[in-house]
Amino acid sequence: MKFSVDKHEKYVLIKLNESKLNSLVSPQLKSELILSNTEGQRNIILDMSGVKYADSSGLSSLLVGHRLCKNSDGVFIITGINEAVSRLITISQLDNVMTIVPKVEEAIDLIFMEEIEKELRKEIK
Repeated sequence: MKFSVDKHEKYVLIKLNESKLNSLVSPQLKSELILSNTEGQRNIILDMSGVKYADSSGLSSLLVGHRLCKNSDGVFIITGINEAVSRLITISQLDNVMTIVPKVEEAIDLIFMEEIEKELRKEIK
């Protein structure tokens, strides 16, 4: 599978370099998401700007990423989705569950805002 993993202190950025997120790609993406989470990364950004098509197994891998991050008190953000993938996510009603932003920069900002809020909540308790 073609993807790049860019690790940072507060998050990991995974960029899919595949045009299809289907049953051939999905298991490898799930493995990478699980590995990143197991290594202590609770905030994951998935850049799908190169993806033109996704199917149900692709959506399943997105749900895995969402669940892993949520269970570790982090956030899973999807960026760069095109019209076709966006429609599939909307039809599946996953747009109510997933955090989707247009650009990677916005996802990074969102993660830092979430981290600041968590720190403030700790101080209040």
